[in-house]
Amino acid sequence: MSDPRRALVLVDVQQEYFSGPLEIRHPSPADSLPRITAAIDAATSADVPVVVVQHALGDGAPVFDPTSPRFALHPEVEQRRTSAWKAVTKSHGSAYVGTDLLSWLRENAIDTVTLVGYMTNNCILATAAESEAHGIAAEVLSDATGAISIANEAGSVDAETVHTTLMALLHSNFAAVARTDAWISAVQDGRELAGSDLVTSATSGAEQFTG
Repeated sequence: MSDPRRALVLVDVQQEYFSGPLEIRHPSPADSLPRITAAIDAATSADVPVVVVQHALGDGAPVFDPTSPRFALHPEVEQRRTSAWKAVTKSHGSAYVGTDLLSWLRENAIDTVTLVGYMTNNCILATAAESEAHGIAAEVLSDATGAISIANEAGSVDAETVHTTLMALLHSNFAAVARTDAWISAVQDGRELAGSDLVTSATSGAEQFTG
């Protein structure tokens, strides 16, 4: 695939993730949000379609209540929004589940989704992994996404480790992972991002961590 037909998918860049229990911890929203808006601006300039996704859990829910101001997109995203953007509301981790995203991609002959937004450890991961099952190539912009720290009965891990681990995992099989500037260059050149594969990643991992 030398000339991908992309859509930029803005995953849940909602106020819910900028404060409160789900506040993104790494990379900081102060760092990731400008990369998200840079990707939006580049997509707009290159006529790459934009999909805006918002998570909703129903009226009165403790988070993602669609009647709450915290459901709204961040103003830096909202002010760039146009009527041409495809809007999707979801209630699961994957942006495909219970939505018309896949049929819209098919109708528009889009074969590659570029994922930015939140969270790396939930909706980015789920959407990228499900893309493979649908024959859709996925790209994830490492500096335009972000994770939270997690602690539960199974263990605990800080946000930086969550994010960097999942970037390596995704790049090993499910997505081509790159920084936003590299993606913008690829868009301008009309080329795909280089990914890795499971065997190459496994071989390199074995060389680095054993013997």
